[in-house]
Amino acid sequence: MRGTVILVQVNPGEAFTIRREDGQFQCITGPAQVPMMSPNGSVPPIYVPPGYVSQIIEENGVRRVLVLPQQPDFHPGGHSPLHHPPPPPHAHLPAFIPHPAMIPPPPHLYTGMAGGVGDLSSQYISQYHPAHIFSDQVSTDSHSQHGRPSFVHRDDRTNKTHERLQKKLKERQGGGGGGQVKDSPPSSPQKSCNSPPVVDIHNGIGGKGLEAEHRHMVACSDKQIGKGKNGESRELDKEAQVLLAFLSTIGKPVVSDIQARGAVISWSAPTRPESEKTTTEDDSALPDPLSYEVSISITGKDGKYQTKYSGEGLNATLEDLRPATDYHVRVQAMCNCLLGSPSEAVGFTTLSCEPDPPSPPRKASGNKNTLSLQWKAPCDNGSKIKNYILQWDEGKGTGVFEQCYYGPQKQYRVTKLTPASRYSFRLAAKNDMGVSEFSEVVDLFTSCSVPLPPFPPELEMAGVTWLCLKWQRPSSSPKEDDIYYVLEMEEEGSGYGFQPSYDGDELSFTVRNLHRSTKYKFRVAAYNSEGKSNPSQVVEFITKPDKPSCPCRPVIRGRVQPDSFKMAWEPPKENGGAEVTKYVVELSEGLSGLSWELAYSGPALEHVCEGLKPGCSYQTRVYCISEGGQSPLSETLQVQTPAVPPGPCQPPRLVGKPKAREVQLRWGPPQVDGGSPVTCYSVEVSGPQCEESREVYQGPELDCSVGGLMPGKTYSFRLKAANKAGFGPLSERYEVTTGPGAPEQCKAPSTTCKSPSCVVVSWEAPPCNGAPVTEFRLEWGAAEGSMQVCYSGPSFSHEMKGLLPATNYFCRVQAVNVAGVGPFSEAVLCQTPCSVPATVSNIYVLKESELLKYETPTDADEDEEDEDGGYRPPSAFSQSTCLGICWDAPCDHGSEITSYLIDLGEKQPIAVGPVTKHIIQHLQPDTSYRIRIQAQNSLGTGPFSHTFKLKTKPLPPQPPRLECTAFSHQTLRLKWGDGPAKAASSDALQYHLQMGDRNGRFISLYKGPCHTHKVQRLNESTSYTFRIQAFNEAGEGPFSSVYTFTTPRSPPAPLKAPKVERLDDNSCEVTWEALPHMKGDPVIYSLQCMMGNSEFKQAYRGSATSFHVPNLQPNSDYRFRVCAIRQCQDGTELSGPYSPTVTLSPQRNDTVLGGGAAGSGSRTGTESSRTRQSLTDEQCAFLLLMVFAVIAILIAFVIQYFVIK
Repeated sequence: MRGTVILVQVNPGEAFTIRREDGQFQCITGPAQVPMMSPNGSVPPIYVPPGYVSQIIEENGVRRVLVLPQQPDFHPGGHSPLHHPPPPPHAHLPAFIPHPAMIPPPPHLYTGMAGGVGDLSSQYISQYHPAHIFSDQVSTDSHSQHGRPSFVHRDDRTNKTHERLQKKLKERQGGGGGGQVKDSPPSSPQKSCNSPPVVDIHNGIGGKGLEAEHRHMVACSDKQIGKGKNGESRELDKEAQVLLAFLSTIGKPVVSDIQARGAVISWSAPTRPESEKTTTEDDSALPDPLSYEVSISITGKDGKYQTKYSGEGLNATLEDLRPATDYHVRVQAMCNCLLGSPSEAVGFTTLSCEPDPPSPPRKASGNKNTLSLQWKAPCDNGSKIKNYILQWDEGKGTGVFEQCYYGPQKQYRVTKLTPASRYSFRLAAKNDMGVSEFSEVVDLFTSCSVPLPPFPPELEMAGVTWLCLKWQRPSSSPKEDDIYYVLEMEEEGSGYGFQPSYDGDELSFTVRNLHRSTKYKFRVAAYNSEGKSNPSQVVEFITKPDKPSCPCRPVIRGRVQPDSFKMAWEPPKENGGAEVTKYVVELSEGLSGLSWELAYSGPALEHVCEGLKPGCSYQTRVYCISEGGQSPLSETLQVQTPAVPPGPCQPPRLVGKPKAREVQLRWGPPQVDGGSPVTCYSVEVSGPQCEESREVYQGPELDCSVGGLMPGKTYSFRLKAANKAGFGPLSERYEVTTGPGAPEQCKAPSTTCKSPSCVVVSWEAPPCNGAPVTEFRLEWGAAEGSMQVCYSGPSFSHEMKGLLPATNYFCRVQAVNVAGVGPFSEAVLCQTPCSVPATVSNIYVLKESELLKYETPTDADEDEEDEDGGYRPPSAFSQSTCLGICWDAPCDHGSEITSYLIDLGEKQPIAVGPVTKHIIQHLQPDTSYRIRIQAQNSLGTGPFSHTFKLKTKPLPPQPPRLECTAFSHQTLRLKWGDGPAKAASSDALQYHLQMGDRNGRFISLYKGPCHTHKVQRLNESTSYTFRIQAFNEAGEGPFSSVYTFTTPRSPPAPLKAPKVERLDDNSCEVTWEALPHMKGDPVIYSLQCMMGNSEFKQAYRGSATSFHVPNLQPNSDYRFRVCAIRQCQDGTELSGPYSPTVTLSPQRNDTVLGGGAAGSGSRTGTESSRTRQSLTDEQCAFLLLMVFAVIAILIAFVIQYFVIK
């Protein structure tokens, strides 16, 4: 059996949900291809949801399984974009997608496809484990819980037709050979297109799951296709075509009640021709009710249509239309996810109405006493505008407007106004249909007299090519007057006079594009609508000079010396309009140019740079400074100073100790290398009696070895260095004296044990090789390879103390003189005798958990045996009266430890066996004890350990008093102790609350530091027992006595709103729901009635669930409400809350209809009124939410159907 790779293609905008090996669900969004592995090489069975058909297409050896909506115009071989199916009848329901962890295993995983063999869940293994889920577990009340009734009742013929379609669909899913595929799960009992597939929209992806096409293509290399499915496909398509043809027979709609912004559209349901009613009676029953879509067009009969209504009704009201506009309307029928052809379009024209509100009038011109206003015409809404109404407040500012103009013109001049005053205006338009609303209020001002000359302008800031000037508003002009300013400028020597530079209402202006270091004259004048003032006084301002250009590149004057050179430069070609005040010279060592230092600052054009280093490269540059600023840097001049021989070196120094015939010397480079690297060193030596020196080394190294010397003689050494300029001077003399030879090897030392912890080591002096031995070095250690020096001195013996008894030690010795260190002698083994045990080092306190597990006999004063020779069982150990200790066993020093003595300071020491744990009992609570321990062996008792201070814990706390502070029929709030209701978890004192169960056992309710606890989920009228204990670091205290608290009885539940039915003009009958007995207690009811706006009065009290209300006044409103009352066995009564109020409106007769019809209509109106009044606020809110959801889904469907397609 060969495996087959299957690719599941997910289209863009769609989601594909799979289940992984760990049981989690994963959502894959398109475009994507999910690879799957088929172990047996078969095509995976594909589940087909109701309203969709599957089609297998083979192209180039590749089979494709298409899951497409059932449509009459579907062509299996085509690849054109498919028609988007309309949403299901209840597609407006919100797509609630649970968390992937909450999604149950899918009941159908790609099962039921024709030609499929095998089960995907067990045979198809992929890296994603795909499993596309379609929800097929739809309960019968799934519609009612979303606010919509269940499906309408079908007759027998309709049910038979629906069952036949479902049967054919199941056979289609089960395979062409008849029967269901083996191991395939059964189909759901009832499915239709109104059961949308579950779409996983994790992370906001896959939002088109309810409206997009459910198309999944499966490609594989296997070419076997199931047989016997083409006939069934044609049969299903034929039934769909019959249904689509029936939906397309809908007639054109009827338009009535046409208004300016709305109209009423009505239509009739589609009907069959008389010839088809008899032939298709059994096969064409509708499985679902019809729904309709109404769309309108504003661009003509063949223009673009927009959906305005979708529902099951036969009429609709169109709103928000344009006045005096031509519209075309058509209607379409929809059933079982099939949308019929649109009906014939009907045209109508909306009525005309009053104009739209105009825009506010604007000021065209004006002066001190007049204002000229202009405005634009608004939309006339189908009726020509006849006149305009202009109103003003007459400058009073009170908000009261009076009419100042009425006429057809679009402009008006208001005269006889006050200068510098504010006037408010508003405008309205009028046509034959009425007057529009007024425009927004606009405020306009009249101008003032000619302003006075302003003060001369002031200089705010100056630049090289600009001057920033400011001036002040004339003090005599009011704030409401619009003042404008003209700034005039005259350049010195130009001969053009004053020219305007600025004209505007600002109080400052920056004049640009000026010449540097030039004088300019300025003056300013003010003007308004009445005229222009005289110019201000003339002021003069000068622009700043510009920075100069860079000086010429500096040059060298004369010869460059090792420590100095002379440089010169030329002035800049452009000084920027100001004389250069000084030049600045910068010098940088090296060629990197990272660090520059100031070398000169002054007016001269040359400078001598001194204090330089020989053989070093330098860079120098210069810049100048004037009143206009600092110039750019000049080009860089590079200078190289010549090198000199290096300076004197430090004398060489001795490396290590001088040998008898050889010394090792080392030196460092000279501090001054003369500007060139040192390439060679020369070392000269001279004897003690010969002043002639000879060279013993020449080379580039910094050390050398001088041999051929005499032992014990003094020699002097001198050093000099050389570079490319030659050798430098010799250093000072350094004298070295050679030394004698090292001593010979010592003989093996002898050892004598004085005590278990003391050994005396002695040795003899070896030959000294020409120099006396100055010291001996003794090494001692517990191992032969890890000995350390323990003695260094001139003695021939040494006493080793502080040794461990019964331990092996090794020792060796060597001699030292001025010539060096002799070799070590052979190592000698020494063993110390046994001794008493060592000191106990550490004592620890046993934890509480270790204390509970520990079992030991009683204390030393109670360890007598019983008559049978055994120990009595140990009692429970409390940390308040007992101390559990353990210690580290000390070294036994060669003899096994037999016992320990524990000293408490007050009592006789406690003797215990060779153990390292013990519990000291019968101690005082909250008391400190000083404890020390010593060990014993066959040789005696060891020393006491250090004293350790331990303390017993205090006694556990007593239980607090338990109280019940609040109670209800299901909860009890308990309180204990004094403290806040909520305490920190770090409090030392905590509590443990328990409650008794039916078997008399106590279960834990709360454990923590709080002082209150609320017990919930209790039964009414039931007694509960509680107890409490306190605990802290000392342990758990005793439990308190048992407390008993009883819950009260619960009141009855609230009733739904009663139902009121009018019997005649003077009486009605009120009915309400019945409540069962509450734990044997009977339930009675209290009915209250209120007439008009009076108070509620009791109309009935009893156990019945209905009441006949007589003597009603014909023209009064009545309100009824009811509540349940529980009659307890002890005689008390508990009243529940009242139900919502229901209103009975007075009966009205219809004057148009007859008497019988009027009575029937009155009762219908009463029931409708009762139904409207019975809606609660929650129901109204839910109804509004459903309406908005329907509108949103319809808009999304329109976008999907008309735009995307």
